[in-house]
Amino acid sequence: MARPPRKNLPAPNCRDARPVRPNRPQRLSELSENVRNMSEIISTALRAILDEGRDLSDEEVYALADITSPDGLREIRDAAAEITRRFSTGRFESCSIINARSGRCPENCKWCAQSAHYSTGCDTYELVSPEECLNAARINAEAGIRRFSLVASGRSVRGRTLSAIAGMCREAGEKTGLSMCASLGLLGPEELRELWNAGVRRYHCNLETAPSHFSTLCTTHTIDDKLRTIDAAREIGFSICSGGILGMGETRRQRAEFALTLRRARPDSIPLNILSPIPGTPLQDTPLLSEDEFIDAVAIFRLVHPRTELRFAGGRARLSKEARLEALRVGINGGIVGDLLTTLGSSVAQDKTLAAQAGLSF
Repeated sequence: MARPPRKNLPAPNCRDARPVRPNRPQRLSELSENVRNMSEIISTALRAILDEGRDLSDEEVYALADITSPDGLREIRDAAAEITRRFSTGRFESCSIINARSGRCPENCKWCAQSAHYSTGCDTYELVSPEECLNAARINAEAGIRRFSLVASGRSVRGRTLSAIAGMCREAGEKTGLSMCASLGLLGPEELRELWNAGVRRYHCNLETAPSHFSTLCTTHTIDDKLRTIDAAREIGFSICSGGILGMGETRRQRAEFALTLRRARPDSIPLNILSPIPGTPLQDTPLLSEDEFIDAVAIFRLVHPRTELRFAGGRARLSKEARLEALRVGINGGIVGDLLTTLGSSVAQDKTLAAQAGLSF
């Protein structure tokens, strides 16, 4: 049986033709090139810190922050871990705080339960008594804590209240041997000198977040206000503790910007809080920061601040044990214990166990 004649079909024109897909080797080649570039960015950063002994440039830090692939993020963590091992003292640096005055703060920080601008139901009280402060200091000293800080709500602490706090710092330091710290807001040289004369040797003032993000969260003071207080404290001789809160809606690049801005503060200690959204504050519905996001941020901070103490702070309670150990591997080497005296002992015991598992002494 004869086959039917084939029809002569018109040749497709350019508009009808399907686009030609690049072949697989081309796609793999492009991917390999991207991986090589990413790895080169990370290895260059590591060499700069470990071999050349220099700080990373802003451009290098932002290039690291722009890496988002799983393989790249693992490489950054491993680089941060190598830096942590190189400069580690082998010790978990511990400190504790007491909330010496709580609530009714006139500042409008959107994350804060103590701001008078929001209804959060937080505890509100005037200054704690000297007896309560000394008792808290003794409990911390007996638990093996090295540093103890008095923290007070408000834009600043001045006058008789400042003198009362200075007196409590002097008594606590002399009677317990603890290294005394204070976090009393935006102070000037005169107020800071009073604390110094009372035996306080470290001043805490968080920058909180990147300058490009801060003004969306607080309008009653600025990061420059904070830096003026930090500069005045350093001029007197204080060591500086300054960090902030992660998870307040900032981008990865803004976390890098935050880490870079902290270089201006030249802190000896950087506490890294994780936002715990508080009902009644404008940030109450902010999505929770994931464990991986926190650990990746720690890695960037370690690359920007190779020798500085990076501390667990607020919000770490919701991290899994595995996440805490990974954070210790890539950069964390200290922690702040809260001022809830009924749970202080168990918190310290947990930190001692965690530090031991990470190969650190407490």
